[in-house]
Amino acid sequence: MIDQGLVKRVVDSFVSLGFDDTDPHKACFDVYREHFEAPFIDATERYYTLESESFLASNNTISDYLKKAEQRLREEEDRVDRYLNSRTRKPLIAKCEHVLIRRHAQVMWDSFQGLLESDMEEDLQRMSGLLARIPEGLEPLRKRFEEHVKKSGCAAIEKLVGGQASGALDPKAYVDALLEVHEKNSETVIRSFRGEAGFVASLDNACREFVNRNAATGSTNARGPELLATHADLLLRKNNKLAKEDDLEVALDRVVGFIPYFTPFIFFCYLFLAKMILFKYIEDKDVFEKDYTSRFSKRLIHGVSASEESEASMISKLKEVCGFEYTNKLQRMFTGERSPLFLFQYTETFEDMDLSKDLTDAFKEQNHDDIDISFSIMVLGTSFWPLTPPTHDFIIPSEILTTSDRFQTYYERKYSGRKLTWLWNHSKNELWTNYTNQRYTLMTSAYQMGVLVLYNKSETWRFAEIKEATGLDGEVLSQVLGSLVRAKVLICDNDSGGQYDLNLNFRSGKIRVNLNLPLPIREAEISDASIKLDEERNHVIQNITYRYVSFSRKLNFLADDDVACRIMKYRKRLKTQALVQEVISQICQNQKFAPKISEIKKAIEKLLEKELIERVDGERHTFAFVL
Repeated sequence: MIDQGLVKRVVDSFVSLGFDDTDPHKACFDVYREHFEAPFIDATERYYTLESESFLASNNTISDYLKKAEQRLREEEDRVDRYLNSRTRKPLIAKCEHVLIRRHAQVMWDSFQGLLESDMEEDLQRMSGLLARIPEGLEPLRKRFEEHVKKSGCAAIEKLVGGQASGALDPKAYVDALLEVHEKNSETVIRSFRGEAGFVASLDNACREFVNRNAATGSTNARGPELLATHADLLLRKNNKLAKEDDLEVALDRVVGFIPYFTPFIFFCYLFLAKMILFKYIEDKDVFEKDYTSRFSKRLIHGVSASEESEASMISKLKEVCGFEYTNKLQRMFTGERSPLFLFQYTETFEDMDLSKDLTDAFKEQNHDDIDISFSIMVLGTSFWPLTPPTHDFIIPSEILTTSDRFQTYYERKYSGRKLTWLWNHSKNELWTNYTNQRYTLMTSAYQMGVLVLYNKSETWRFAEIKEATGLDGEVLSQVLGSLVRAKVLICDNDSGGQYDLNLNFRSGKIRVNLNLPLPIREAEISDASIKLDEERNHVIQNITYRYVSFSRKLNFLADDDVACRIMKYRKRLKTQALVQEVISQICQNQKFAPKISEIKKAIEKLLEKELIERVDGERHTFAFVL
């Protein structure tokens, strides 16, 4: 124990001994600095150098050293407040940080991984707080943390996949595994690193990597967005267990929305940082858009959405991340804005349900008293509904042919100039059995209905006969017949050359039997979708590349392959590297997909071939717009 008041008066006397010749009333610190501050700081350096080295050499843990260093820094701060001049604070603390932190930074960096794996939050917080005091002290931690998160995410998915094919992977389990890794490390960032921006960026970089490239995605980035879209589809369906609970909104937030577990402290620390979860990390957002739009259309068509509120909420969340253009089609499909070109189904739904009912009722009022089937119609605009007509002809069964022909005539007379294309591959129907003791209602697709009504004429049909009678493609017909055989509505006798008999002893525990299960996606359809997506991407890259090579104050429009390109009056010269970076930046801003440099260079070559841009003579790797 010392007399602190006496020490303070002695220290102050060094200041009093200073004298400014120009101003006698002005304090001069020359004597204080030379005879007290400099020796004091040198003594402090020697003391803590010896103490820290001795402490670490005595087999103390890194946790003990972190506490010791933190304690010593607090003591020096307190010492300045108690009996040193305030001017000493900055050089003294800087010297202590150099001795206690800078000289032993490597030991801290090397110990970081062990603390991270052991979830030692207090020690991580103490270490990051100490290293933040020195320049670049946190950078090695950020890199190690990013690598740790990346490995954790990949390991979680690898464990989940195991030996199974990625096609058999449960979307919910996949999403939950990704979210678990993200949320665990997100809490580490907030609690242990106090939401420091560099660690947030490291977390985002790591998540972006393992979300897009893991054991489930394989060599293609498309699998991840598809699994996420499938999971969102399952959440938004009626049969989802969360459909009637508030948990549905939370579940959607976990996929596309905000982190749901904020405490007030965490909220204020993290308020202005990026908080979107899995969706924001998806690089190929155009793949998610196509898959989600397709599933969204089927939910609307078949009326299986959990609720309109949840659908609207999902669209709102996607819009918040990617903007109006990304969700424009979804919004138009959902609100029922009409641009009719497609008509589909003789049973069910209309793009705008109120208009559907009005149109169906108006048609039935046209003195069609001989119509003995119940039906409704849905008209969909080609511009934003992702539905494609079948590639093969379907021979409409006579049981519904009269009704469909009458409606087509009625509609074309009502809306002159509009062409209707029937999408039988998306229709659904209900048939009643008259040959069983118990009358069953069979819920079928149009193709299944086309096959089953044949058995009104005969109880036995061969494959070739059914194919000729329905007009269905052989592969599609095989899938349709397979579903009916598995449901035991038909009996297949392969020994008789592909003969299909009606099962007169059909029994079911349910009165309403759903036979309309989704058909497997054909390899040709997957290939066509992939090719179409690549073409759309190349078109976007070429368009943006051309736009950046050419611009001025006045905007004009040049039609090139039916794409409006903004052009300028005056030339703009750009080097290859600058052009590539501008294109990447522009596409990433649109948040559609991450373009490959090779694809951009191909787009540049294509523009050169079309003579829309040219190489600048005498300047290597430089392009200019051709006026």
